[in-house]
Amino acid sequence: MGAAYIGLFFAAFGAATLLPLQSEALLVGLIVSDRYWLWGLLAVATLGNVLGSLVNWWLGRELERFQDRRWFPVSARHMATARKHYERYGHWSLLLSWLPIIGDPLTLIAGVMREPLGRFLLIVTLAKGARYAVLAMLTLGWLG
Repeated sequence: MGAAYIGLFFAAFGAATLLPLQSEALLVGLIVSDRYWLWGLLAVATLGNVLGSLVNWWLGRELERFQDRRWFPVSARHMATARKHYERYGHWSLLLSWLPIIGDPLTLIAGVMREPLGRFLLIVTLAKGARYAVLAMLTLGWLG
C-alpha cells in the first residue's frame, strides 16, 4: 500500500515541474480502487505537487544570473513580457498554478520575481489542494 502513496507523490512532484507528466489519472485510479484513505491521497498528491512547484520557484530565483549566456533558453524580450504580466496580476496569478501548460511556468516566474516563499507556498498550496479536492469530489460523484 505504501508504494501507491510513494508513486502518487513522485507523479505529483514531477507533474508540477516543467516535465511533461500528470498525476490526475493516478489519483483517480487510486480513489476508484477504494483501497486507500482519501485524505491521505489528497495530502500526498498536494504535498508532492507543491514541492515540485517549489523546485520551479527556486529555479526561477537562480535563473536570472545565467541570462547573459548564449545558451539561455529565454530571450530578454520574453523575460520582460513575463515580468510585465506578473507585475500586472501579481501574486494572485499563482491561484492559476494548478492549470496545465501555464501553471508550471507561473511558479517559475514567481521565483524570478522574488515572490516571498511564505506567500508563494500558501497560495500554491491552496490552488493545488483545491484542484485535487475537486477532482476527488468529481470522481466520487459528490458534485452532482
